[in-house]
Amino acid sequence: MVSTTGSPIDDIGFLARSEHRAPTLVALTVRPRSRSELWEMTGVSSSTIRRTLSEFEDRNWIRRTEYQYEATPLGAYIASAIAELIERVEIEPTVRDVWQWLPDEESGFTIKMCADAVVTVAEAESPYGPVNRFLTLIEDTDRFRFVGSDIALLEPCRDEFCQRVIDGMETEIIDPPNVATYIRSTYPDLSAETLASGNLTVWLHDDLPSYGIGIFDHRVAICGHDPDSVTVRVLLDTDSEDAREWAESQYEFYRRKTPTVPLETVVE
Repeated sequence: MVSTTGSPIDDIGFLARSEHRAPTLVALTVRPRSRSELWEMTGVSSSTIRRTLSEFEDRNWIRRTEYQYEATPLGAYIASAIAELIERVEIEPTVRDVWQWLPDEESGFTIKMCADAVVTVAEAESPYGPVNRFLTLIEDTDRFRFVGSDIALLEPCRDEFCQRVIDGMETEIIDPPNVATYIRSTYPDLSAETLASGNLTVWLHDDLPSYGIGIFDHRVAICGHDPDSVTVRVLLDTDSEDAREWAESQYEFYRRKTPTVPLETVVE
């Protein structure tokens, strides 16, 4: 029997030292499996899977019924925890270098929302990677909503973005007043034509988050930019339901919050 006096780290180490152990335990929480099935599934030798199952039995993580093995409630508990740990460790590298540009947990955003996200980072060889990804997203949506400072994201692709609006993309943007003023004064003709399409509504708010939130038909995106260089550092987009619910709630919060006013009421 395995000693029960070892530390939790000992059991975590046991599962982590060989790549097949955690998947084997997780597989046994799904349904009973034979030793030969586990051997084929993991790709390890028959003697290795035999030793692994013996270790699991000694810990009371699994039980044997005739020729099959299945997880006990203890084993299922451990399997669930280790699976969540693995998921977290898999997610972390995707945001390791860009987390400082993303929303904090106080906003309700969680790193778990990044699990299946496409993360596009501005790099030396591809400084406009996030902007190009954004263009791909607006090509596949009929409605677009955005809240936050959008100058770093939209100015590099202003012609393409405005053309999508003119062509019928229903668009709502909640902007800081200084950004809206800059855009209208710098690109007066393009701004006037885009507003005249009737497809763009711009609202002004002077207390917006440092990041941007974009909501598309099927995905949501978070835009992180460097306030000093006014460049986009990362665009993270996902079809996660949790992320969408968060993005919708954030947008509606700022949409309803005073002193939001329609752009058309602002006297330049």
